Amino acid sequence: MARISLIEPEHASPEVKEIYDGKLKGKPGSIQKALAHRPAMLGTFLSSYANVGRSLERKLYEAVYLRTSLINGCHYCTQHHIQGAKRAGLTPDEMKMLKAGNYSSFGEKEQAALRYTEKLTRTPDGATDADFSELKKHFSDEQIVDLHMLIGLANLTNRVTGPLDLPLEFPEEKI
Repeated sequence: MARISLIEPEHASPEVKEIYDGKLKGKPGSIQKALAHRPAMLGTFLSSYANVGRSLERKLYEAVYLRTSLINGCHYCTQHHIQGAKRAGLTPDEMKMLKAGNYSSFGEKEQAALRYTEKLTRTPDGATDADFSELKKHFSDEQIVDLHMLIGLANLTNRVTGPLDLPLEFPEEKI
C-alpha cells in the first residue's frame, strides 16, 4: 500500500485529467498518480521520461534501466522494466544474467554501457577518464549524454517509487 494517497482519474483536477486522458491514454500508473499531487511536476516528468535514452537501442535502454533498478532494489521499477525488457527482446536468460551482474551474453558495446551503469549507480562520483575512453569506443557524445541521463533518471525514479511503496498495477513477475 502506498505511503501517500494516489490520485485516481475520478478525483483528478482538470489539469491532471487532461494529462491522464492525453499522454497516458486514460491509464495512469502508480507513479503518475503519486506525481499528480504536483501537476506541473507530472508533466515535466512525463516529458523527460519520453525523451531520455532515446538515442540508444531499445534493448540497451531496457537493460540499463533494469540493471539500475536491480542494483537499487527498486521492486516497482524492476517489475515495470521486466515488461519493457521482454518487449525489447531481452531473453529470460539475459535478464537472469543482468540480475547477477554478468554481462557476458551482451556485445562489447552493451557490456561497456552496463559496466558503466553499474559503476555510476554504485559510486555516482566514480567516473574516470578511462571510463569515458571506453564509452567513446562505442558511443557518440550524444549517446553518452543520453546514457548518463538514463542512468540518472532510473536512479531518481528508483528513489521515488521505492520509498513511497507504490503498488504495482499488474501481477509480479520473477527473473
